[in-house]
Amino acid sequence: MLKRILLSSFFVFLTLLPAAVWAQKGTIKIAVQAPLSGEQAALGEHVKLGAQLAVEEATKPFKALGFDLVFVPYDDQAKPEVGVANARNIVADPNVLVLVGHFNSGVALPSSEVYKDAMLAMISPANTATEITDRGYANVNRVCGRDDVQGPVGARFTAQDLKLKSVYIIHDKTLYGQGVADNFRNEANKLGLKVLGYDGTEERANFSPIITPMKAKNPDLVYFGGIYHQGGLLLKQMREKGVKAAFMGPDGLDSSEMVKIAGAQVVGSYYTTVAGPPAAYPESAAFATKFKQRFGKEVESFAMYGYDAALVGIKAIEQTLQTNGGKKPSRAEVSAAVRKLKNFKGVTGSITFDNKGDPVKAKYFVLQFEKRSYPGTVVKVIEQQAPQALVKKS
Repeated sequence: MLKRILLSSFFVFLTLLPAAVWAQKGTIKIAVQAPLSGEQAALGEHVKLGAQLAVEEATKPFKALGFDLVFVPYDDQAKPEVGVANARNIVADPNVLVLVGHFNSGVALPSSEVYKDAMLAMISPANTATEITDRGYANVNRVCGRDDVQGPVGARFTAQDLKLKSVYIIHDKTLYGQGVADNFRNEANKLGLKVLGYDGTEERANFSPIITPMKAKNPDLVYFGGIYHQGGLLLKQMREKGVKAAFMGPDGLDSSEMVKIAGAQVVGSYYTTVAGPPAAYPESAAFATKFKQRFGKEVESFAMYGYDAALVGIKAIEQTLQTNGGKKPSRAEVSAAVRKLKNFKGVTGSITFDNKGDPVKAKYFVLQFEKRSYPGTVVKVIEQQAPQALVKKS
């Protein structure tokens, strides 16, 4: 349905253009930045494939308009310095009009400074750190929710639904992981949960130095702010050492890799996410089918958000082409068109941005791994408006 709507809007536009416009030739590129190698590649790959599918579906109508629509993937390796270097290469190519990315907020934040200077539209499918949009940059947007909602959602579920009384918090020392852990902790304190410990770690192999004092405190829940490659191993080692506390983390655990790493120990654990599983969306069945047909694999949550982020960019370019009578738009024009989109229908729902670039409303999901398989089972869904923030002028 989405593909038909997108294509039909282009073909209606074609009938209104003079023949001379059809003869114009040019290239428009949509880039994506995500970790395509390393420990977080499983999540980054799905962001990339979702965006790629959206671009591939739009190539024919763009071709009819005289433009080659080209998809350009960049591997930021989940490293800020790599993301910034890639960003400089991206903005140096005048044909790139939209950037879909990043996955890691710690990579997105410095990279977005480069996009801002070039007024390149950045549409994030996954960056949840509050700082991403609270700077008020006119070209920076996201189609997902925020950590200052996601963290409290987890804390409220812990206190009000699970009826637990104490928590031990661990984070991975990244902008994302520590940010969501801080927001969880702040809400936990408000709710009267006892925070028995708060540690940061970059450990990748042996979590014993953290698990030993954690076990001694005997918390009801262990909350981990970070990504599956650490979270899965932490959970596995906790269980092997006899820690029976409930376990929860944010959407960094929202991957089939979490199950592979934690194994049987994943059963019973919880995670919150800004990207619900495919079954949570009415448009997802058709999307999952075409995703598997194209790439030969099952869709995971952030693929849908990568797809929607790219669709938003494609729609903005289409609108500026209409406004310009078929002339290639500037980056500033595309950025303005992105921010002005109202009730855009994606596979994840209707998208409208507020004046900071946040979706006016976003869904937050709590899931449980009830068995050794991905995704978990949805146990709660909250739809909430983005918090208002004092923003700077771009």
